[in-house]
Amino acid sequence: MSSIYAVLLVIIAIALLGVAIYRSFLVKTKADYLVAGRTLPAIVLVFTLLSSWIGSGSLFAGAENAYKNGFAALWQPAGGWLGLLLIYFIAPRARKFAQFTIPDLLEARYNQTARVLGAIAILFAYTGITCYQFKGGGDVLHLIFPDTVSSTLGTYLIAFFVIIMTALAGMSSVAYADLVIGSLVSITCIIALPALLHRAGGWAGVHAALPATHFQFLGNLTIVRALEFLVPTLLLMLGNQAMYQKFFSAKSERDASRAVVGWIIGTVILETVIVAIAVFGSAIFPTGEVAQHPREIIPYTARHGLPAFLGALLLAAVFAKVISTASNFLFSPATNLVNDIFVRYIEPNASNKRILIVSRLTIVLLGCWALYQALYAESILEKMLYAYTVYSAALTPVILAAFYSKRVTAWGAVAAIATGTVVTLIWDLPSVHGLFPPILAEREAIFPALFASVAAMILVSLLTPKPTAEQLAKFN
Repeated sequence: MSSIYAVLLVIIAIALLGVAIYRSFLVKTKADYLVAGRTLPAIVLVFTLLSSWIGSGSLFAGAENAYKNGFAALWQPAGGWLGLLLIYFIAPRARKFAQFTIPDLLEARYNQTARVLGAIAILFAYTGITCYQFKGGGDVLHLIFPDTVSSTLGTYLIAFFVIIMTALAGMSSVAYADLVIGSLVSITCIIALPALLHRAGGWAGVHAALPATHFQFLGNLTIVRALEFLVPTLLLMLGNQAMYQKFFSAKSERDASRAVVGWIIGTVILETVIVAIAVFGSAIFPTGEVAQHPREIIPYTARHGLPAFLGALLLAAVFAKVISTASNFLFSPATNLVNDIFVRYIEPNASNKRILIVSRLTIVLLGCWALYQALYAESILEKMLYAYTVYSAALTPVILAAFYSKRVTAWGAVAAIATGTVVTLIWDLPSVHGLFPPILAEREAIFPALFASVAAMILVSLLTPKPTAEQLAKFN
């Protein structure tokens, strides 16, 4: 039976590597590598946006949440859905701005300090997101080859493959690989869902196997805990550099807007299906090995709860999705270091050839850092919340202010980015955490970090001169 899984994984790996190699021959300039030459049509944008958003955060962290809390786990993706409704209006503005990275935007609207601090915040957040993609992919390989590939070895193998694939052609390889992966995952999950429901004994069987709280609006969650899932997801979606980079890569403002419509539909359907698969899987396997590692419920269910070919296809789709999301979030911070540090401050007149070499080397180095983090991250859910919070508190408020506020100043933005990043990074340190009263000690960092960031932005903006007309001109 393992041969079916192995064959499908090899086919997917060869296909993805083939796309990357082919697209690498088309990359000639910095724009080709960083934003695919600004040529992506709406259909490619839809699937690359879908693939970059739905990865281990949904397939492992979201599934772990669903295993523990049932359909109340939908609070987590619901933040993204709310964000998408707002993004429909942001997308054409982002394409009109048409730069390379979020720090480009921060410098144009604020100043160079905001650019550098923004790049640092993205490095912390996105290598954190990349690391749990590596870890999730290692879990998948271990489930397929339990006697030969440990989770640790699988993590190394996934990291190596992602680094090579991403380094080859940059945004071009990422986007066109996502077109293949997004189609595969969407179709496979939709087919697998009714098969799992049947295996679980239908809706009545699922209800009989699980606690009643699994079907309630909040489940076992308090409203504050539910919001701790929803708010970081919402704010990451609104400020997500990987998303803005895709908009910068669009052929036109119209293509960017049309892509968001498809993205909204695809995300709502696919994330609901993923949570349902995890819930049905928890009804089939409420105890045993997977109960010790609930993040693995979807690949475990694919391996043990479905007919061989369909299970192999679902497991292969999960594998491909992890590869896709890891590539997206590894590539994004690499563009920051290259475009916002190397080209901006170290070698402004670097040739396209030199920029491509530095870009590929940067991807390798960041991939190694993400791998190091993956080897020491036990909970994908906790790592996800940490990464989302860094980005949500430090960057999303100032990104939204760039488009919608004429009063936020450069130093207000700098204060917000620095405060949001620092509060998130120190919140869970034992030496700091022990000083908190119990009502704060049991909470995630998102609300304290977000409150501190926004308060710093407002206060410092009120104390410093208003932005100039030149700073505001590109964002009207």
